[in-house]
Amino acid sequence: MERRMSPSRIALPRRVLPIALAAALACAALAGAPAHAQGVPAQQQSQVPGYYRMMLGEFEITALYDGYIDLDPKLLRNTSAREVQTLLARMFVESTPGVQTAVNGFLIHTGKNLVLIDTGAGTCFGPALGKIADNVRAAGYDPMQVDTVLLTHLHGDHACGLAVDGKPVFPTATVYASQIDADYWLSQEIADKAPADAQPFFKLARDSVAPYQAGGRFRTFKAGDELLPGIAAVAAYGHTPGHTGYLVRSEKNGKAQNLLVWGDIVHSHAVQFRRPDVAIEFDVDSRAAVRTRKRLFNDAARNKLWVAGMHLPFPGIGHVRADGNGYTWVPVEFGPIRPDR
Repeated sequence: MERRMSPSRIALPRRVLPIALAAALACAALAGAPAHAQGVPAQQQSQVPGYYRMMLGEFEITALYDGYIDLDPKLLRNTSAREVQTLLARMFVESTPGVQTAVNGFLIHTGKNLVLIDTGAGTCFGPALGKIADNVRAAGYDPMQVDTVLLTHLHGDHACGLAVDGKPVFPTATVYASQIDADYWLSQEIADKAPADAQPFFKLARDSVAPYQAGGRFRTFKAGDELLPGIAAVAAYGHTPGHTGYLVRSEKNGKAQNLLVWGDIVHSHAVQFRRPDVAIEFDVDSRAAVRTRKRLFNDAARNKLWVAGMHLPFPGIGHVRADGNGYTWVPVEFGPIRPDR
């Protein structure tokens, strides 16, 4: 005959119960503990490689991050410190020790050419900059494969990446700059007449292009010239005498898309989209720079152009939307490369 044990026969003695519960809780704690509890790894505190890719018709566009500068808001002109701080706070932009401001370049694969627009700062302005060549590699290309470099202007944070220690970083490329900008920045006579604190910038420009001039691979152009199929120079004068944008156009399935790479039209996105008449101390002709900014803002908004900017928050690509008396910057969203688009 089967004997069944009653609950009273299997109950633990009262003096044993606390010990059993404590042991059970300890085991549960050990089982649920993270595997790394014995040695938590150090925080990485680094970003992924600085590139972002999108398609423009049949052209592949790759934004490249060169690094950042901490821009002093006091360099902005035609405004007040109070207004600047209000506009920065509106966009949640920190201003201490300066406004973190990106330096970008853009790589365009047309199917026939590999074109780099601006080369970043190279070794001219410290370790926070100079990463474009590395990010070209991270994006799957080699600087040797770049066959054309287009410069928006000859300031050091756009041209210094051309050369290191007098040697070309893009040894097979032909470099193009505006004739007007080249006549200004490469002129020893103009440099000699410039204020003493401006003269180093003339030397940076000369040193950057010198290896390409020596190799017969430096060319100049005029606004409106089509430099390659689908890439034309656009006058954007003011920031420098020959400051130039590039209108990039490509079609796919009968639909054309346009991208305006506009160089230094904007230095502070938080301020200048709301107040396009705010200039910056680096402008050679601030009045012309303001007129150009207003014209290009209007063109970009009216024609719904893609825009790429060298000092817009990385990846620096997006659209401009008219907004009352100012404009709003609408950045691109991260997404995959889709062959069905």
